[in-house]
Amino acid sequence: MMPLTFANVGEQAIIRKVGGNSEVRAHLENLGFVAGSSIMVISAIGGNLIVNVKESRVAISKEMASKIMV
Repeated sequence: MMPLTFANVGEQAIIRKVGGNSEVRAHLENLGFVAGSSIMVISAIGGNLIVNVKESRVAISKEMASKIMV
């Protein structure tokens, strides 16, 4: 298991765990980051990521991506 920030661009992964406090977890789950979901990193610019999750593209900061374990 590793943070999403370590995933390579174009790599398909499964979300294993979403960390952070309850407010952060709720925000990420509302965006579609739920344990068991498939996720793919589309691009990484300066540590910030654009990912494909649940048929949607979502931009997240490096800080948020580090709380998502794949």
